[in-house]
Amino acid sequence: MVVLHTAISIAVIVLLIIKAKVDPVISLIIGSLYLGLATGVGFTGTLTAIATGFGEIMAEVGLLIGFGVLIGAMLHAIGAFRKMVTMLVDRVGAHRLPYALTAAMSTIFPSIYVDVQVVLASPVARSTAPFIGRTGLPLMSGALGTGIFAGYVFVIPGLAAISIAGLLEIPLGTWLIYGFVLGPLTAIVTTVAFRLLLRSRFWNSARDEHVDEAMVEQETTELVKDDSAAPPLLVSLLPILVPLVLIAFGAFAELLGFSNDFIAFLGDANFALFVGLIGAYVLCRRTLGSEGTDTAMSEGFHTTGAILLITGIGGSLGAVIGETGLDAILAGLFTADAGAPVILSILLAWLIAAVLHLAIGSVSVAAIAAAGIIGPVLGSINVAPIVIGLAIASGAMFALQVNSNFFWMYKSLLGLSTQGTFKTLTMVTSVASVVSLPMVMAVALIA
Repeated sequence: MVVLHTAISIAVIVLLIIKAKVDPVISLIIGSLYLGLATGVGFTGTLTAIATGFGEIMAEVGLLIGFGVLIGAMLHAIGAFRKMVTMLVDRVGAHRLPYALTAAMSTIFPSIYVDVQVVLASPVARSTAPFIGRTGLPLMSGALGTGIFAGYVFVIPGLAAISIAGLLEIPLGTWLIYGFVLGPLTAIVTTVAFRLLLRSRFWNSARDEHVDEAMVEQETTELVKDDSAAPPLLVSLLPILVPLVLIAFGAFAELLGFSNDFIAFLGDANFALFVGLIGAYVLCRRTLGSEGTDTAMSEGFHTTGAILLITGIGGSLGAVIGETGLDAILAGLFTADAGAPVILSILLAWLIAAVLHLAIGSVSVAAIAAAGIIGPVLGSINVAPIVIGLAIASGAMFALQVNSNFFWMYKSLLGLSTQGTFKTLTMVTSVASVVSLPMVMAVALIA
């Protein structure tokens, strides 16, 4: 009955979000309440699990999400990311531009939320597309989409990556080492595959493009008006690069056995991102002054609140599931009697995340829910937590489609028809999800 009630709970959440258009936060709470009460956790136990789950995930990732969003908001306000994409256009040839764009989106840009990323980079994708040829728009659009979501699920500080790592208690330094390889590699391989697909008759410009719907880049959150007033590009990106170096240094120090308390302090993700936040704040104050910095911070705080709430409630669902005893049942699914248990565990983790994403339409919610379901059974699985986490990340980006608000924003900003958006965004996220799965299996050999 526990499995049945869990399935009903997830179905209720999905139907509320998709059919009734209920906010995911409310839907997740309703689903959590039903699951706890229906499986005998009890009134007090259910509420305690919801509150405890929320608090635990906030302790893991709350500061990281807040710091990361604020860093991105301030760097966007001073025009750092626009300068970066402009540099790519100027210095990279048309043939290499899709790969440069997707690599940049999957490595540097995960510091800002996906909606801001597509608003920022879509004008570059549109304006450079004619230089590539007949399939320039779908190719640049596909490179943009796969780069955004490969970074979002694999690369720190992408929200989905941080959330999965937090829920599965994977050290962020460990995730950074593997994710920083898988993210851009997945994005580039997917873009190559998509380019080959576009050589066929797959794309029909007359039906797949709808350029008159394309929106211009919104300038309300980019406050710098004079490029000469902004710091050089490398300096602007230091608030992102320095934390990544600190976290990576701490991780390698631990792996190689020369870590100590001070190195661990420097490599702690909370401290590293706080250093980045201080750097972004200083740059923003020098560029925009006190008033402009306050405006940028306000934008960041507004975004942070919504992200933290949905992340925390996802942790609540996982805590309630943990109280139901489902962990013992799922442990049986993840413990194969014969064949290849490691591969089976990876496939199951990937499948759970992929099905949740297809149903719910949110990469982050699918990733958080899948991690919440699988997290309680990690101790019973003979697979490294980082491998299961990466499998969830891989599955969570499968086939982004119409039940996602990002789908419609992407369609309008890039000047595509609905069919064209399926052929670009849905296609590349599906390919990226499948392409990354063998890479996760390869990680299992060394993790």
